[in-house]
Amino acid sequence: MTHQFPALSEAQKRELHETALRIVSPGKGILAADESVGSMAKRLAQVGVENTEQNRRQYRQILFSADDRISSCIGGIIFFHETLYQHFDNGVPFVKMIRDRGILVGVKVDKGVVPLAGTFGESTAQGLDGLSERCAQYKKDGALFAKWRCVLKISDTNPSKLAITENANVLARYSSICQQVRIHYYSLSMYLCGHYSDISFLRQHGIVPVIEPEILPDGDHDLKRCQYVTEKVLAAVYKAMSDHHVYLEGTLLKPNMVTPGHSCSTKYSPEEVAMATLTALRRTVPPAVTGVAFLSGGQSEEEASVHLNAINNCPLAKPWILTFSFGRALQASALRAWRGHKENEKAATEQFIKRAEVNSLACQGKYTGGENCGEDYQLIYGSCYAY
Repeated sequence: MTHQFPALSEAQKRELHETALRIVSPGKGILAADESVGSMAKRLAQVGVENTEQNRRQYRQILFSADDRISSCIGGIIFFHETLYQHFDNGVPFVKMIRDRGILVGVKVDKGVVPLAGTFGESTAQGLDGLSERCAQYKKDGALFAKWRCVLKISDTNPSKLAITENANVLARYSSICQQVRIHYYSLSMYLCGHYSDISFLRQHGIVPVIEPEILPDGDHDLKRCQYVTEKVLAAVYKAMSDHHVYLEGTLLKPNMVTPGHSCSTKYSPEEVAMATLTALRRTVPPAVTGVAFLSGGQSEEEASVHLNAINNCPLAKPWILTFSFGRALQASALRAWRGHKENEKAATEQFIKRAEVNSLACQGKYTGGENCGEDYQLIYGSCYAY
């Protein structure tokens, strides 16, 4: 039985779907530049740079200053709230420069991970209060998509059913808010009574939600265990999406790749990782979802690219666009090249462009590198990484 809640109009659906397609068009992925102030402190500390607003802006400017080569590799950039309102040295807003290059602007809208009562060290994400108003403002300020991250851990007992269900419902509520909320309730009652023939009274944000249920790679679990948990989590997420009437064609999924825990003694080939990842997705993610943009999940830059390439070359059928939404796996080399020195900025930008080009090839199954897979692992990966 269909529900009575007013659905999105065909024009609204088309806008959401077209936006999602633009972000993950062939050869393009997402730059996740949405690290919080606290997370940036850890990144900058690795290269001896003080965590000030100016230094954070300067570092983001290095990434956003990349020339037109980046336009064929990056379809969208996720901003942190602070970054959305920052400018280049010449006074041009970051948002304007990015949009002028045909790259879409997104924004992280969750407010971080908090403990989930009734569990053993598990969490949920906060930020639903006021999200509708924030989405409306972000849309005015140039954002066309958003991201919300929930985090789950694998152990002998986790993730619990409570944590899986709670995080799935939070992701679904966030997605619904991004797409179509803020109803005038008097108008809604008039509509349901048949006094209105359309749903123009809906205040539709038209923001594409990027859905990120990240299963952390902490632990010694093997590939089979990660695949099992990934399937349980994604199945719950898409059950919740259906319950909350989310328009799947106007969404993107940002999942973890299925990989063993970082303390696992067994090493798996890229082809085994690809097969496990695609099997999990095919069992749980509806074909209606426009695209899957994988997070790097603590892998080195080269590991993430090699695994993405293997996923796109896996012989299983793939009903979605499969690409990347990388943060550290696009930025680590650039950060090391920069180290806070003005004279290193150009070299740092070139390092970022190089990684973007590599991942553009990988999301098309055309990357032939991989000789440095696993290099600089300790610098990139941090246990229990959180924004």
